[in-house]
Amino acid sequence: MNFRLLYFASLSDAAGCSEERVSSDAADPRTLYAELAARHGFTFTPDRLRVAVNGDFTDWNHPLADNDEVVFLPPVSGG
Repeated sequence: MNFRLLYFASLSDAAGCSEERVSSDAADPRTLYAELAARHGFTFTPDRLRVAVNGDFTDWNHPLADNDEVVFLPPVSGG
C-alpha cells in the first residue's frame, strides 16, 4: 500500500522533510510508525504521540488502506 505521511516539529526535523510518500505493508499506524522510526531515527514511542488518518484522530490499531494520509503528531511544548 502507498501512504502520504505528514511530519511536524521534531519528527519533521528527524525525517528531514515535512511530507513524504512511502510504500509499506503496514496494516496499522503502529506498524507503520515502527518502520518509520527505524528509518528516520524517531525517538518518541507511540504512547507519546497522537496519530491521525485522513484528517481524523484515531487509535494506533486503526486499519490502514491504500492512499491513506497518516500524520504522527509529537508533543508540543508551549512558550
